[in-house]
Amino acid sequence: MGKDYTNIKTMKQLELQIRQLENDAVKCEDIIRKDLEYAAYFYRPRRLISSIGVFIKHFVMNFFRSMVIILGLGVALNACSSGGDPKEFIYSIDQFADIEVLRYQVPNWDALTLQQKEYVYHLSEAAKAGRDIIWVQNFKYNLPIRKVLEAIIEKCEGKSGPEFDEFMIYAKRVFFSNGIHHHYALDKIIPGCSMDFFASLMDEAGCSDAKEELLPIIFDPVLYPQMVYQGTDKDLVAASAVNFYEGVTTAEVNAFYDAREVPGDPRPISHGLNSRLVKVDGKIVEQVYKVDGLYGEALKVIIGHLEAAAEVAENDLQKRYIAELIEYYKTGDLHIWDRYNVSWVSDVDSDIDFINGFVEDYSDPLGRKATYEGIVQYRDKEASRRTEIISENAQWFEDNSPVDPRFKKAEVKGVSAKVINVACIAGDNYPATAIGINLPNAAWIRKEHGPKSVTIANITKAYDKATEQSPKSVLTEFAWDQEEIDFCKKYGSETGDLHTDLHECLGHGSGQLLPGVSPNALKEFSSTIEESRADLFALYYIADPKLVELGILDNPEAYKAEYMNYIRNGIFTQFTRVELGKTNTQAHMQNRKLISEWVFEHGQDENVIEKKVRDGKTYFVINDFERLRELFGEFLCEIQRIKSEGDYEAAKTLVLKYAVNIDPDLHKEVRERYAQLNLKPYRGFINPDIVPVEKDGKVIDYKIVYGESFIDQMMEYGRKYATL
Repeated sequence: MGKDYTNIKTMKQLELQIRQLENDAVKCEDIIRKDLEYAAYFYRPRRLISSIGVFIKHFVMNFFRSMVIILGLGVALNACSSGGDPKEFIYSIDQFADIEVLRYQVPNWDALTLQQKEYVYHLSEAAKAGRDIIWVQNFKYNLPIRKVLEAIIEKCEGKSGPEFDEFMIYAKRVFFSNGIHHHYALDKIIPGCSMDFFASLMDEAGCSDAKEELLPIIFDPVLYPQMVYQGTDKDLVAASAVNFYEGVTTAEVNAFYDAREVPGDPRPISHGLNSRLVKVDGKIVEQVYKVDGLYGEALKVIIGHLEAAAEVAENDLQKRYIAELIEYYKTGDLHIWDRYNVSWVSDVDSDIDFINGFVEDYSDPLGRKATYEGIVQYRDKEASRRTEIISENAQWFEDNSPVDPRFKKAEVKGVSAKVINVACIAGDNYPATAIGINLPNAAWIRKEHGPKSVTIANITKAYDKATEQSPKSVLTEFAWDQEEIDFCKKYGSETGDLHTDLHECLGHGSGQLLPGVSPNALKEFSSTIEESRADLFALYYIADPKLVELGILDNPEAYKAEYMNYIRNGIFTQFTRVELGKTNTQAHMQNRKLISEWVFEHGQDENVIEKKVRDGKTYFVINDFERLRELFGEFLCEIQRIKSEGDYEAAKTLVLKYAVNIDPDLHKEVRERYAQLNLKPYRGFINPDIVPVEKDGKVIDYKIVYGESFIDQMMEYGRKYATL
């Protein structure tokens, strides 16, 4: 079937179509060339004549396709000259496998002072200096594999052909995932080229000595198949490739850290957060991340940039908590980490802010150890008014929550929420990043000092704009009718942002643990339950009339767009991201499936959500929005109880029943329908460069330069930020 060019309406769509045709042409020409060589070599006249005929046909077809492209270009250029923007910022810069790489803009950069720009610059360098750490944390062989990939790309520049194309797709996938396991599905990525071809590239790049060790790790699907194992048939720790443990079992890890917990401690440290647990000569040893310990060389570089940042900080409070963070990196002392977080969360007035550290535990099968991440951000003052209203009314939301009063906070303290723009993402937040953040994670700090929440405006905008520049969408394919499509287009972006605000600003900060309940009581199910709790809080309150009263929403029916989008995604469309036959393993995807499946089942007798089939296609249609809100509230009560009481068995039962296994028929259908859209289910970003501008040997400004190549940034970062 021929290509449909009628949807080409923007320069971006035209660019993507040209790129696709170029890729198709290169592959086709290479196949034909090899066929001609084969036919000529073995002197098979019929095959030779046939191949020449195919070549001529291919040439003619490409000629006419080119004419269509030229005509499309003329239309696009004419649109630009008739009022379109010839300087339209192109967000999408690369596509491969299941991934689309975007750029984000840095708005109002020149509104910052020179001192603020310099502060952002040094903080960004500090964030990126930890890049090698996340690679090693994700898998112990990731770094040597990455260095081989970098060497091949550098030494084999200009090489082409189908197998080399497959190698490049593999390299990009590995770069995007910060390792050889998929960044979201967590399954091992296998190259599309042959092992012999890969070996020949290693020889050409001078990496022959590494073949014996690395090739089986790269190609054997049985070796290290999952970064994080979440099944029930094997030991969680032993079956996970993530590099937090070596030679120990789940039982040994739990026993080691259980012995360190102090029962009844009102301010417990996060035992194991910044360390690797290994068995040496039969003895369990904790390798702490610190300057004279594990990852010390990288931490020294990070500290150097943090010290430079402190010299140009906006105020003394920033200087204080930077000093505390440096001390923590030098010592690895988790008490100092808590002290830093208390100081950091109290800074609600500075325009520039950052995250740098071992923060989130999603990659640990036991939910204890954290990966390195970094973000540098500045306040979006105009957009922050929305989150400020929400945080100012935090006590009202807590008091009116449907959960058991025992699990509510009597006094909500220090809730800080703002909308920000990022200038740099790094570590576990790069290239794929969050759109909202709520920290710190320590329950006692959140209770006594409140959390700090942000919604990332320029990342959300980049997602939205990239979608607008694409000719097809998930919404038009999977929504039930035009009325639903139009309603979601009108209110979907607004209510989606509001959901993120409620999730991050209030959801994570709501509720409390009962006295004596360990923050790690839910173990491997902690992340899924916590994300479910925050999502349910947001889903329950986004339909509350209070939001209209506060002026956050102007239409009391707008929340329905978020309900439609959430259910459609949670129960169905998100599984475009999962390979057929695989289970649902990522915590955020599990949380969405858990909620959607639970309310679908518990509302079935009342037909709250109806599964409809039309023309062989499945749709999920909400019939009773008010009852759905009640179900969200009921489930919030139960999830909060599980969290507050530390009910491990109840968490396990819910997650295994609703969050893991995917209906095989729906799974097959959604992937087939999604494939027809020619979209990518995963997106991530390259960073803009922050470039010092010098005059007479002095830095007089810092300018933003937007890159255009994913692979170029990967290679540059490999050279510039190699610390381990």
